[in-house]
Amino acid sequence: MLWNRLKQKQLRGYTFNRQKPLGNYIVDFYCKPLNLVIEIDGASHHFEDIMVNDVKRQQILEELGLSFLRFTESQARFDLDNVVWDIDRWVEAFEEGDLQ
Repeated sequence: MLWNRLKQKQLRGYTFNRQKPLGNYIVDFYCKPLNLVIEIDGASHHFEDIMVNDVKRQQILEELGLSFLRFTESQARFDLDNVVWDIDRWVEAFEEGDLQ
């Protein structure tokens, strides 16, 4: 459902890729001009070993200059408008130079 709101430059004219390979990893959504990764974490991400791997993976990708936004699958399914609003606010802050 989130993909339907990100594709075809619907969010402030930015191109997002879905299931984008970055190094040894595949991220849910990626916008190159923003260096932004958006991850949707399902129920399996609550297991400790997966959480540890997520943190490690995110740290490695952040060292490459990427920023992350994470949402739960529940948020993406049942509160999509607020998820898109949060992403839009992040992009606005990026455009205004409020993010590093």
